[in-house]
Amino acid sequence: MLSFKELIKKKNAPLVMGILNITPDSFSDGGEANSLSSALERLHKLYEAGADIIDIGACSTAPDNTIVSAEEELKRLSILPELVKNAKVPLSIDTFRPEVAKYALENGVSIINDESGAFNPCMAEVVKSHNAGWIFMHTGGKSSKETSEYKTGVVEDVLSFFGDMKRQAVDFGINEDSLCFDCGIGFGKSREDDIALLMSCKTLSQYSPLLIGASRKRVVGEITGEKNPKNRVAGSVAVAAICAQNGAQVLRVHDVKETADALKVASILL
Repeated sequence: MLSFKELIKKKNAPLVMGILNITPDSFSDGGEANSLSSALERLHKLYEAGADIIDIGACSTAPDNTIVSAEEELKRLSILPELVKNAKVPLSIDTFRPEVAKYALENGVSIINDESGAFNPCMAEVVKSHNAGWIFMHTGGKSSKETSEYKTGVVEDVLSFFGDMKRQAVDFGINEDSLCFDCGIGFGKSREDDIALLMSCKTLSQYSPLLIGASRKRVVGEITGEKNPKNRVAGSVAVAAICAQNGAQVLRVHDVKETADALKVASILL
């Protein structure tokens, strides 16, 4: 079983999850690693930069994109066995489809980064049968194109979601040490919602480990005024360092070395 708590305890610091999108249309790095050679190069660079986990995505959920079919997602993942063969850290698969998760786990991935925003018994069975790690992402029932309304406030809604997902997973027979909780920055959230969540890591981290995935996202661009996602590195690193100091234990980022360096400095000075 992959235990997030064991990984964090071993490192004694927040985990840095590097992003490897093998897609032509991801919002920040689409087309940069959608061949075997370029994906292997990206995989190696992420590891050398200090990634503790590498998250592979084959279906972009960016606001301007159309969700591809399961067949297309699996087709893009045909290179997965080679990536696993060359990986030196645990790999996760960023998907909402149980059949894709099953394929990934059968081919050496050890974590499901589930962006469905719901408890799916089919996904639970896949996770349980492979003793995998499972990341739950809050979406408020909406996509990255939409904004949900939170009657009790977005922080309370996320906390309620985390608690419900944990209870259902444990009741299903999944060890809670294999679970991780993502507040879903940019999914079903307004800018104000995203900021409220980023400012509430101390509260949200009662469900541990807490994952923050704000790297190069819209909220960073809106704060900094940077329209080009690739120019949001500094803002993204600042978010990661501040959230880590306030309880986030997994940071999903595009810019691994910059984030890892910032975390080292922040751990000494703050």
